[in-house]
Amino acid sequence: MVTYPAILDVSRELVAFVAELLAAERRARGTRAGTRALSCGKQAVFALVWFRERRNVALIGEGLGISQATSYRYLHEAVDVLAARAPDLPAALARGHDEGWSHVVLDGKVIDTDRLRVKTTSTKGATIDSWYSGKTRDFGANIQALTRPDGLPVWVSPVEPGSTHDLTAARAHV
Repeated sequence: MVTYPAILDVSRELVAFVAELLAAERRARGTRAGTRALSCGKQAVFALVWFRERRNVALIGEGLGISQATSYRYLHEAVDVLAARAPDLPAALARGHDEGWSHVVLDGKVIDTDRLRVKTTSTKGATIDSWYSGKTRDFGANIQALTRPDGLPVWVSPVEPGSTHDLTAARAHV
């Protein structure tokens, strides 16, 4: 394989913000300096490349000189530090009230996944793949999102298996 230089269309401020969150997490864990394969800045760029371009995690990591396992671990670390800053449902609803929104929109979406093969029993008693969605006819994860009137997301639910109906998922988390 051949690597090539590329430009990522995100601001330097965003990279610095994510890098600082990662650095704070490393300090909280007591990670010694110089023991990680990537600096916080490069790990932030790695995660933002994945968020923007949705390319193969292992290939992005290979371009930065890290293994597939390290790539997935670094991606999940970045996702976790960003998710920790997300508001919970009561805070999101309070924000809507305080800012005078006329309404909020709750909508469900099945996000494509791979490598999820967990069996469960359907309501009809048949054995099915828990993460298989009849709605999309593919494997996926069901999430519910609460948005402002203009469509900007303010809260996202925990993930449910793709076989979970939108209404069932909404009732479980809202």
